[in-house]
Amino acid sequence: MSATGNHRRRKSTSLTRGLIAVTTGGAALVLPLVGAGFASAAPAQSATAEKAAASTVATAKGKTAQKDAPTIYSVIAGDTLAKIAREHSLSGGWQKLYEDNREIVGDNPAGIRPGMKLTIGVQAESKTAAPAAKPATYTNDLDGWIKESLAVMAKHSIPGSYDGIHRNVMRESSGNPLAINNWDSNAAKGTPSKGLLQIIDPTFRAYHVPGTPMDSYDPIANITAACNYAADRYGSIDNVFGAY
Repeated sequence: MSATGNHRRRKSTSLTRGLIAVTTGGAALVLPLVGAGFASAAPAQSATAEKAAASTVATAKGKTAQKDAPTIYSVIAGDTLAKIAREHSLSGGWQKLYEDNREIVGDNPAGIRPGMKLTIGVQAESKTAAPAAKPATYTNDLDGWIKESLAVMAKHSIPGSYDGIHRNVMRESSGNPLAINNWDSNAAKGTPSKGLLQIIDPTFRAYHVPGTPMDSYDPIANITAACNYAADRYGSIDNVFGAY
């Protein structure tokens, strides 16, 4: 064997082959294909994120459904639609509560009674193709004035009924919104009683209900202010059966 046979170069390792490649221009550095195992981890992370997002959406939907679920409320003494709507933070206020329960309450929004079962929540929205509620309209007469006043009173939690107001109006003014008393002790003091429920100007100003005209002859303003005063002094206009 020749002497050169003892000095043959060892074969290059696989790593070396991965790092060095001979080109026509000489040696060039070639990065080995490492990290293939890491690339396969990306889809797993993506799937985990998708599952987490889906879980979050499902949880949010569950909370929304629970929040929107209607509640059945049993009316107790002293309740008004405005009070119930306020205590339950009902979107749409007493008007929404009234529209949802009109079949139970009746035509008079102030006519709720202890024991009535009212639905508080999304009842109106759940009705298929339910027509939008039209604004209430009232006739320009005693019947319409009382009904409109009751709607304003319900909004401000002022107690009173149609019969209680009508009874006192007929006694005080016979239904004449321009009636004025120029002969009693109040008139002698320069503050005659005016309007449907014969209220004097100082009392009218003290118990005026926001949203109504500042005019004691205005039927709605007169009724609501007088009922507000009666509620403060007697508990309700329904408790008034004589001069007040």
